[in-house]
Formats: sequence, C-alpha cells, structure tokens
Amino acid sequence: MKLYIAGHQGLVGAALVRRLSREPDLTLVSRTRRELDLTRQSEVEAFLMTERPEVAIIAASRVGGIHANQTYPAEFLFDNLAIAANTIHGAYRAGVRRLLFLGSSCIYPKRAPQPMAEDSLLSSALELTNEAYAVAKIAGLKLCQYYRKQYGVLFHSAMPTNLYGPGDNYHPQNSHVLPALIRRFHEAREAARPEVVAWGTGSPRREFMHVDDLADACAFLLRLENPPDWLNVGTGTDVTIRELTELVAETVGYRGRIAWDTSKPDGPPRKLLDVSRLAALGWRARTGLREGLAQTYASYLAEVADGRRRG
Repeated sequence: MKLYIAGHQGLVGAALVRRLSREPDLTLVSRTRRELDLTRQSEVEAFLMTERPEVAIIAASRVGGIHANQTYPAEFLFDNLAIAANTIHGAYRAGVRRLLFLGSSCIYPKRAPQPMAEDSLLSSALELTNEAYAVAKIAGLKLCQYYRKQYGVLFHSAMPTNLYGPGDNYHPQNSHVLPALIRRFHEAREAARPEVVAWGTGSPRREFMHVDDLADACAFLLRLENPPDWLNVGTGTDVTIRELTELVAETVGYRGRIAWDTSKPDGPPRKLLDVSRLAALGWRARTGLREGLAQTYASYLAEVADGRRRG
C-alpha cells in the first residue's frame, strides 16, 4: 500500500516516517517543500494524480508559538488554509481512499470546559493569540467531515495536544514554548548566565505529548475501520508553565535564577484534552514528560553538534 506523508521533514512528519517505515505492507511517498509547494493547487493535484497513493496523512503546516502567531497571522491563515484545501481536494480527485488530517488542540474555544472534549468545537470564541491558525485547522477538519459525508471517502482527523521531540524548531522567537525553553536554558548554562527570563506568569496549565506517541496514535487510527470524524490525541495530564520551566531547567542542568516577565501574554488559562474517546478505542500515550524531556534534550545536543538544529 502506498502512503503519502505531507510534511515528512517536520517534527510530526519525521516521527510518522520513523513509525510507519516499520510497517512491512506500506511504501512511503514524500516530497520536500522545494519539490512540491502544497500552497499551489495545480502542483498538489498533479503530484497526487501521478503518484496515486491509497492513503495520505496531512502533517504539513506553518506552525509557531504565540510570538509567531501574533506576528504573522495572515501567513498562518493563508498557508494553512491552502495546504488543507489543496491536499484534501486533491486527494479526493486522485482517488485516495483514506486521509488523516492532523489539526491541533487550539481549535477549541478559549473558555471550553476542561478537559476539552471533541463536542466543544465551535461552541464559543477562540483564543485570539492563535485564532488564525485555529481557523485554518478547523476548516481542514470540516472539509474532511463534509467530503466524507457527501462523497463517502474515509477522510478523518486527529487533534493532537502540544507536541515536542527530536527535530523540533528551536528558533528563539518563533518556536513553541518547550523547545524555546530547552534552547534558552542550554545557552544560559553554556554561558554561565545567572538568570533566565520566562514569559508570562507561569500559571497557565498545558499538556505536552512526545511526538513519537502521536505517530503511534496515527498508526492506530489508520487501522480503525470506522473512526469518528475527529479524535483528540493527548496524554490526559497537564502541568503549569512554571512547573514545565523548572523541569526543563533541571533536565538541562541550569542552576541559575528564573525570572518571570509578566508583561508577556499567558494565552488561555488551561488547555487539556479529553482523550477518553481514544482511550475507549484502545490507545493511550506511553511517554512520561520527564522521560520525554530527557530524550529530547539528548536529541537537541546531537542536532547542535552535527549542525542539524532547526531555528
């Protein structure tokens, strides 16, 4: 069976390649961004018509943390809308029989009841700091739902929580909170800086899942004969940003002071996914945060050493 992974060089896509390359009945197909611009409809349709994969996973997207989302909302909305529309419609036209679209927990309302169940989608306003990205991901989810309803194709979606792991983006401004903290504390330790500044108050609660767990969940979902239109994928547990920051400092070995810049935005007070539906189907995350951080920091050091670090 031929399976196309869109975004195979990103954090999620690379984890999918690691996981699915172990499946003996799959032939993986991929293209780099230079080889295939997913924001160009004609290129996407021509590629899919030529390759004719039976299955596709759409893991490609423009991503970033609060700073990137607030600085580049137009690009976050346009690029992610275009990627979703082009890949989903192109897959339908090319006869792809099954498609898994990957979204994000940010699709749920800012004030959604915690933990956030799948049914809370579109029940109230989104968090403004990542609204553009969330709108695009909601559109992709709904496209899959309606193509499935109208055309009978098995297009469905997974909504993962905050992810981390090997090959993450460590850009000092545009990365997500966890990789940003790893780089900040590592460089502070190397330079013997007495203080590291963290954003916000540290009080918001967040959920973090190792990306290899997501890849395993995707493999599980692809084996379901009749999956729901979308499912949450997470750990079901969360920590405060302050707890996360202190754990990253401990993992990296930084012994200095942590100061909190409360002029910076916190984002939503809590974002925890309700993963009971996926658990009832038989899948749970396995990697604990402390273990996952240790693995990720070891990967970070290797990526720095051989020049592969992103950002």
